[in-house]
Amino acid sequence: MSEQTSRQGTSQRRRVVVVGAGMAGVQTAVALREQGCTGTVTLIGAEPHQPYDRPPLSKAVLLGTSEGSAFEVDFESLGIELRLGCEVLGVRPGDHELDTEAGPVPYDVLVLATGAEPIRLPGTEGVPGVHLLRTLDDAERLRPVLARQHDIVVVGAGWIGAEFATAAREAGCAVTVVEAADRPLAGALPAEVAAPMTAWYADSGAELRTHARVERVEPGTVVLADGTRLPAGAVVVGIGARPATAWLAGSGIELGAHGEVVADAHLRTSAKDVYAVGDCASFPSARYGTRLLVHHWDNALQGPRTVAANILGATPVVYDPVPYFWSEQFGRFVQYAGHHPAADRLVWRGDPAGPAWSVCWLREDRLVALLAVGRPRDLAQGRRLIEAGRRMDAEALTDPARPLKEATAE
Repeated sequence: MSEQTSRQGTSQRRRVVVVGAGMAGVQTAVALREQGCTGTVTLIGAEPHQPYDRPPLSKAVLLGTSEGSAFEVDFESLGIELRLGCEVLGVRPGDHELDTEAGPVPYDVLVLATGAEPIRLPGTEGVPGVHLLRTLDDAERLRPVLARQHDIVVVGAGWIGAEFATAAREAGCAVTVVEAADRPLAGALPAEVAAPMTAWYADSGAELRTHARVERVEPGTVVLADGTRLPAGAVVVGIGARPATAWLAGSGIELGAHGEVVADAHLRTSAKDVYAVGDCASFPSARYGTRLLVHHWDNALQGPRTVAANILGATPVVYDPVPYFWSEQFGRFVQYAGHHPAADRLVWRGDPAGPAWSVCWLREDRLVALLAVGRPRDLAQGRRLIEAGRRMDAEALTDPARPLKEATAE
């Protein structure tokens, strides 16, 4: 037996502990088995529920058209041990031990996949009627609120705020969305791209108030900084999320400016035998020349395959994806691929006042990002063009009738 084969056999038999039972954690455990791991695989989750997918929470689960979104994974047949309802308290990398409320858990390899947690609106702790939307329990608490058709105030016009406002309008609720910035999606998209989306709120019957800061929340009322009082049978807060990494304090594992675990190009952390994946971790992108922190479902789906390959394989695998996400809001299917801050030019395809249009971002004539509203073919072709680094004919791009793949300059 060669030394390399021996090392691979040893790696496949190691004890792997995955912290976090969301998409990233579940997919890491599954990928380990699919790629030949024969050691123990333990998946630890803080929630008591069977591991579930999150995107349906703001849609089908919230509206009562689905009772849940549990992953269709047979953990028992895969030999994956589930420890649910178990909170992690810390980790001692030098001892290769994880501390949990149920006691220490030894590991040979540890994978951090704890995701992100919503940012709470200051001063609302304990105020009745204030909700977040991150977990299955959150969605189940909100479902009867929608059924009773309360007046609802949504704080934050980001992706989750827009998706919740969409569901609330479908349920027949009166909805007011308050946003401190001058437009929706201010933290995600440039002003000129987000501007057409402002009209979507009014079209759906929701009221959007920009430049609106919340002063305080009282039972049944949201008070804005200008003194306006908005009736609120319920308040839903969607002002962003931060990596769920507070429990790593004192561990010595390097955290970044946003509290995320700093991973390398192979998704390894600063601690030996510890990896990080999904919403809780940032990684360096050679494609974009910067470090990326991606809080989206596709990143939690793709990253685990790289983690599993690097745990089990002799040759390190680099993780450098084209980020992708989608959102369903106000009757529109919105998709995004890439990283637009790297661009030096923006090109429109179609009329942004219409039902279907796209925006392309170029850097030195190469496509680096694309936003598609109701144009899934643009997204599919654009994603491949970004991956290939193809040069584009900017003039040809402006013609929405011309397929993106035919607008290359090469």
